[in-house]
Amino acid sequence: MRRKIYNIIEQSKGGDKISLTYDIIMLIAIAVSIIPLMFAEETTTFRIIEQVTVAFFIIDYLLRWMTADYRLGKKGWSFILYPFTGWAIIDLMSILPVFSVLGKGFKIVRVTRLLRILRLFKFIRYTDKIQVLGRVIRKEKEVLLTVLGIAVFYVFLTALIMFNAEPHVNPVTGATAFEDFFDALYWATVTLTTVGYGDMIPVTDIGRLVSMLSSLFGVAIIALPSGVITASYLEELRSEKAKKENPESNED
Repeated sequence: MRRKIYNIIEQSKGGDKISLTYDIIMLIAIAVSIIPLMFAEETTTFRIIEQVTVAFFIIDYLLRWMTADYRLGKKGWSFILYPFTGWAIIDLMSILPVFSVLGKGFKIVRVTRLLRILRLFKFIRYTDKIQVLGRVIRKEKEVLLTVLGIAVFYVFLTALIMFNAEPHVNPVTGATAFEDFFDALYWATVTLTTVGYGDMIPVTDIGRLVSMLSSLFGVAIIALPSGVITASYLEELRSEKAKKENPESNED
């Protein structure tokens, strides 16, 4: 019986209609549970949506915990280890917000609107293509971490230069700018990503030169990981397609 439940709650494969139906129900529950986050006010309808969808999440969490030994393959230890796995933590964090709806005394979970956003990660469990992207990121993690390291170093360097080169009060408008080092880090980050909101602008020649270099460097920083991920993602998709077309090769 538990084996059958495990096969149903796992992502649908091989045309299993019951498993596919379960996946669709869970995807709908996840999507509907996000709707209240699109509105500032909380209505009775939204509270009902929250309670009904969380009921689905609780059932799903308990079923996955009940069949943890099939997933983790560590016999009795599986039931102890499962709550500490990544997916189980996301599932639990998705459930916690309902307690602030059911009980006013549970105000400690008033980060609920933020916790509910974690439910979007549950989509990954039911989406092959996103899982492929996850494998690509793990495969190319060394390259991506190198690029991230370069970007972080450059952000820190330009922020340091800007914080020391620019006046902390704009002499033209009189508004505070680069008041603290965090302001400089914020400016360096949005400039590196070529966004540049314009809420903080350099007024010195050194600051403007650093700004131009940062924007140019940002194009290269953003383009490099994008190219790596795209190439690896296409390669992974071709590999998946080849496995589906030639299932015999998987068994060799």
